[in-house]
Amino acid sequence: MSVLSINQTYSVGHLTPNILLYEPSFEGWLSAVYQVYERKLQYDQSLQLIAEDQYVPSLISSAAHVTTDDEQAQRVLVKLNKLLGRSGMRQILWGFLSEKPNIGTTLFHIVKYAIDHPKRQVLEDLGRLEVLELAQTVKSVHREKHRMEAFVRFEHTTDDIYFARVEPDFNVLPIIGEHFRQRYQDQHWAIYDLARGYGIYYDKSQSTPSHPAELQTITNLDEAVLRNPASIHSVDEQRYQRFWQGYFTNVNIKERKNTRLHRQHMPQRYWKYLSEKQILPNADYLEKKR
Repeated sequence: MSVLSINQTYSVGHLTPNILLYEPSFEGWLSAVYQVYERKLQYDQSLQLIAEDQYVPSLISSAAHVTTDDEQAQRVLVKLNKLLGRSGMRQILWGFLSEKPNIGTTLFHIVKYAIDHPKRQVLEDLGRLEVLELAQTVKSVHREKHRMEAFVRFEHTTDDIYFARVEPDFNVLPIIGEHFRQRYQDQHWAIYDLARGYGIYYDKSQSTPSHPAELQTITNLDEAVLRNPASIHSVDEQRYQRFWQGYFTNVNIKERKNTRLHRQHMPQRYWKYLSEKQILPNADYLEKKR
């Protein structure tokens, strides 16, 4: 195995890389696509585009690192917009956000197909395995996006910020931010992805009646707060959670409980971040009282 720099000159034969490693960002992947055509590697049937954080070295492969280049990424983006249109680019982006191990290669095959056949509606050709795989992946990402928009629970903090923790299967923060930005323009709020170590923050002080504030990216939050957000709950939040948990306990009808259906509509992996699913200190007492 050899790991090369993309700026090296490759000789014909085994030194030609059949794996391009890109920085784990959409711009990083676009830069890798640019380098494929710049280095005329597009005809290599074994070529793979893999995110650096998902690469597993192999003794029989030759890998090269690609440095993210904003200008190169922009050129590829403009080209793909012309070929695939806005809807097609959304599918490419959502597919990328799935973070599947082979998604970089799958998306490149679709890009190459679109470039080779510019007059075809390539994303409608479900007879091609990579197009079908993308369609199925986008469907899964869309489902996760919808669930995140429904199941996010904000908790009011002592800093007057509504804070929510999430742990989605896919990297959906970039595509759910607008949903919350449009709906909660009158308050400070933040959503933090524990699995990926970053979040989005909305600062209402930077908004105007006609222009909501831009979302900011936040990282490196206090681990103690992430593990125990109750430590920064405001007095009102503590009261609201007790009210809500009490309501949830009292409206439940034991005889009509359908756990299977409940889990189907609200998968259990979301429960640990839902305040109504937390154990109420006097839940047993309330149940006996009923």
